[in-house]
Amino acid sequence: MAPRTKTPQPPPAPHAADSHDLIRVHGARENNLKDVSIELPKRRLTVFTGVSGSGKSSLVFATIAAESQRLINETYPAFVQGFMPNQARPDVDVLDGLTTAIIVDQQRMGSDPRSTVGTATDANAMLRILFSRLGDPHIGPPGAFAFNVPSVSASGAITVERGNKKAVKATFSRTGGMCHRCEGRGSVSDIDLTQLYDDSKSIAEGAFTIPGWKSDSWWTVRIYADSGFLDPNKPIAKFTKKEMQDFLYREPTKVKVEGSTLTFEGLIPKIQKSFLSKDREAMQPHIREFVDRAVTFATCPECEGTRLTEGARSSKINKISIADACAMEIRDLAEWVRGLDEPSVAPLLEALQQTLDSFVEIGLGYLALDRPSGTLSGGEAQRVKMIRHLGSSLTDVTYVFDEPTIGLHPHDIQRMNDLLLRLRDKGNTVLVVEHKPEAIAIADHVVDLGPGAGTAGGTVCFEGTLEGLRASDTVTGRHLDDRAVLKDEVRKPTGALEIRGATSHNLRDVDVDIPLGVLTVITGVAGSGKSSLVHGSIPAGENVIAVDQSPIKGSRRSNPATYTGLLEPIRKAFAKANGVKPALFSANSEGACPTCNGAGVIFTDLGMMASVSSPCEDCEGKRFQASVLEYHLGGRDISEVLAMSVAQAEEFFASGEAAIPAAHKILDRLVDVGLGYLSLGQPLTTLSGGERQRLKLATHMADKGGVYVLDEPTTGLHLADVEQLLGLLDRLVESGKSVIVIEHHQAVMAHADWIIDLGPGAGHDGGQIVFEGTPADLVAARSTLTGEHLAEYVGE
Repeated sequence: MAPRTKTPQPPPAPHAADSHDLIRVHGARENNLKDVSIELPKRRLTVFTGVSGSGKSSLVFATIAAESQRLINETYPAFVQGFMPNQARPDVDVLDGLTTAIIVDQQRMGSDPRSTVGTATDANAMLRILFSRLGDPHIGPPGAFAFNVPSVSASGAITVERGNKKAVKATFSRTGGMCHRCEGRGSVSDIDLTQLYDDSKSIAEGAFTIPGWKSDSWWTVRIYADSGFLDPNKPIAKFTKKEMQDFLYREPTKVKVEGSTLTFEGLIPKIQKSFLSKDREAMQPHIREFVDRAVTFATCPECEGTRLTEGARSSKINKISIADACAMEIRDLAEWVRGLDEPSVAPLLEALQQTLDSFVEIGLGYLALDRPSGTLSGGEAQRVKMIRHLGSSLTDVTYVFDEPTIGLHPHDIQRMNDLLLRLRDKGNTVLVVEHKPEAIAIADHVVDLGPGAGTAGGTVCFEGTLEGLRASDTVTGRHLDDRAVLKDEVRKPTGALEIRGATSHNLRDVDVDIPLGVLTVITGVAGSGKSSLVHGSIPAGENVIAVDQSPIKGSRRSNPATYTGLLEPIRKAFAKANGVKPALFSANSEGACPTCNGAGVIFTDLGMMASVSSPCEDCEGKRFQASVLEYHLGGRDISEVLAMSVAQAEEFFASGEAAIPAAHKILDRLVDVGLGYLSLGQPLTTLSGGERQRLKLATHMADKGGVYVLDEPTTGLHLADVEQLLGLLDRLVESGKSVIVIEHHQAVMAHADWIIDLGPGAGHDGGQIVFEGTPADLVAARSTLTGEHLAEYVGE
């Protein structure tokens, strides 16, 4: 029998489902993007690079991720969509091949005083169930261990609508874990009355010591004195009990003052509304100092800072209460949970164990669950958000990260890279906005945006492999292999800031002299105690100016001109040149277009669908009344001035008819920090993280102080911008200032005059000074993790 021969078969045609292996973006115009068209490979790790403000976030977050989330929201019923945030379709022609996007950004977590690491990650919820089942003595359900749940009890008659209506007596009670004294905050705040007034004087004699409250001002004499509740000529110390109650705490009450109906309100609620509800960073320096003096915070004496009732603290498992568990470092808590052997709650223990182990794996084992989430740095907050995704079984989703290496020591960046690669290897698409060369190095695909920032950016300059980027003539390609060199000579200190016995957080009785008159860098692994040493131990005063990572608060009506105080001298100059009131030149005041109320756009609410915004037809988006635009200064109206870039405005206000020295100084500082490309009227909500921090730095450069404390100023900075930042730090030192920088970037370390390295580890493994000296000595010794990485960086 002849052997059967096989006819060669043609390869099977590719399945239609396998052809969708690209995310296609065509004609993206969101923010500063200029008709960007790009194709991104799925199930690969793509890194987006480019100078700060070049359009990376506009492409990745505001276009790709935003459209993915909008499309997912549209799959829900209309009723459900009505309760969800409305999202408009991004300004793009075609978006194809999208998958479900999971966004892990660097936005700070809510700074609500009751939000902690535990509540943000569900670890607290699992611990509460655990203690409600195993705690001895048993005090109630999980809510009895929750510091967000107050105890409630009620009794009375209720009417049951069934057949014949019948009144039934009922009682209701719920046991909550919230401390009644501090209401679950862990601390109690008080206002120091001695900072508000001099009680030896009467109101008429000018008793108030509050900034802006003069004895002849509207709020004092006209309302407090003429309200009829108080005697304006009696010293405050001699007020009766009723007068003091009205003076300090009276609820808002309508009163007649000289024929006008005004609102009288107690001093304490008035101060809380006018000062304490505002963003501290946006306050003028003298107001900020007053608030810092007047408000005092102390640990709650009732719950000793644990936020919990005595009952919640009394219930224990193996001699550990829920308060003790939340105060432990997470790696220690993970070991304690691992030692519990209770088959009745085995699934709960397994889930809790997995969550706690994820903290350790991601390098956050040094945190405690009771750490307020508002105190986490941007990098820590981003990694906390990653926790819930690490063990996820989902595949073929798009993970979007915004600079995941922020706040990471070079030693920790490799661990973060491993996590990103692991997510990719599970079959996911990973999109990362990043500046660090170590993170760019792991990319399968690189997209470089630029060439500049703001209006000078918004185009794709390069797309391809890392080797191709290195060979390209783009700004990123040219600076990718930049390495700072150690200084031949370092500056000599002019004095020292002495810190003795520092024990804040994990510091172990640290004694250190921080040199003055030089550039000092405080470094160490994340969680080693750098911020505790600097922010917790350096005495705050008029001489110390701290620029931390707290976000700028501002609506779309806020812009660089309003935030920096630049608009004030400009408004006054316009008013003086035209003989009118300064308020006319404010889009938030008398000069606002009446149709759009100075917003420049009209919003139309479409219920469950995205609100539609369209330029105001009356003012054509200029925000001002037509009559206001007839007034000019140096040939420009106020809307044209707000449309200028910082660099153009600096030139415009330098000389001639429009010369305004006060405005020119502020613009000089904005150019100094590398924000010359921003337009004066650009809403703060459109600025990137790096731009906001530099804007804050420019504002503080006007403060009168001898010591500048900067917290990771390289956050969000491109490799090319770091060089400019180093120049700015040098200029500050050469002008007679002392500059103390908390930083992980090796270029800043190499440029320092003095380095203080904390460690050797994080949490209770840190809190010690492991090195003090010059960068050259640190490299030569290689005795710490920082020393090893800095030596590798400078090629020693």
